[in-house]
Amino acid sequence: MARTPDFVDRVSERLARLPLVKPRQVEDLPVHIDRRRIYILPTGFGLFLALMLMAMVLGGLNYNNNPALLLAFVTIAVAHNSLVQAHLTLSGLRLVALHAEPVFAGQPIAVRAAFEATGLRRRPGLELRAGEAEGFLDLAPGERAEVTLALPTRARGWLDPGRLRVSTIRPLGLARAWTWLLPRTRLLVYPCPEAGQVPLPDQGGDSSSRRTRQHGEQPHHLREYRPGDPLKQVAWKPSARAERLLVREYEASAPRELELDWQALHPLAHEARIGRLARWVVDAERLGHRYRLHLPSATLGPGRGPDHRHACLRALALMPHG
Repeated sequence: MARTPDFVDRVSERLARLPLVKPRQVEDLPVHIDRRRIYILPTGFGLFLALMLMAMVLGGLNYNNNPALLLAFVTIAVAHNSLVQAHLTLSGLRLVALHAEPVFAGQPIAVRAAFEATGLRRRPGLELRAGEAEGFLDLAPGERAEVTLALPTRARGWLDPGRLRVSTIRPLGLARAWTWLLPRTRLLVYPCPEAGQVPLPDQGGDSSSRRTRQHGEQPHHLREYRPGDPLKQVAWKPSARAERLLVREYEASAPRELELDWQALHPLAHEARIGRLARWVVDAERLGHRYRLHLPSATLGPGRGPDHRHACLRALALMPHG
C-alpha cells in the first residue's frame, strides 16, 4: 500500500521542477551522491517540535527558568544532530545499476535499482520513490543491495523511468533528507498481444520438415490399445507375447515452421497488426513451433527459444508508430 504524500513530499515535487535543482541532465551510471545535491526539510513532527522548543525557550527567558532553558537547548542540539545524521546517511551513496525485464504494455514493470554504501557508515531507512511507486532498503557499510519498484506501463517501446528520489527520515523522523537521481536508462516494453484466441497462420517451409513418421519406420514405443486405434498399427507379435493388444506409437511430427508476415495483415490497422504478430509470436513459442517474422524493415528467423522470442518482440516494440 502506497504511503500518503506528506508536506515534504509535496514540496520536494515542486522543487524538482525548478531549473536549479540537481541533477539538471541525465547521468551515466554509476551515480555518486555527494553533499552538494542533498536537500533537507522538517517533517510535520519536526515542525511541531520546533514550535514546542520555541515556546520553551520564550517561556524560560520570560520566567528566568534555567532548567527549562537547559532542557530546550539540549533538545535543540539533539534535533540538530539528527539533521546532520540524515544528511550523512545519503552522502556517499551510489546508484550502480538500474534494469528490468521487458513486460507487455499494460503490465507493471519491475525496475531493480542496485545501491552501494561507500565508507563505514550504516544507511538505514532508505526510501526510493518514482511517481507513486516506492521501495525501501537498509545498507550496511560497504554493502550492495537492490530495491524493486513496480512502474506502470501504457505503451510499447522504450520507457524512461524518469526522476528518482532517494530519501530518509532517520534517525528521529524530524526531517526528510532527499536527493534526485536522473539515470540514463531506458526500459523496453513489449507490445500488448491481441486479446483472445487467434489462429496461427498456415505453416510454411518445406513439407518434408513437418511430415509425420510413416508406419513403416521405427516406432517410438509400444502402448496399450485404445478404442479407435487403426488395426494396422497393432503390433501383433508383441501383443501375442504379452497376451494383450499393443499399438505402435510413432514419433510425433516435427515442430511446425510458421511464417508470420506483416504484409499478410494489410486489412488491419498499424497497431492492430503489431498486436496480432505479438500474439502469434507468444503462441508459436508456447506451442514449440519454429517461426519466421517478416517485417517491413527486417526478417527474423526462422528460430525458436527465449532469444528468438525476445528479438521478435523487441523488433515489434520498436516499430515506428503509424
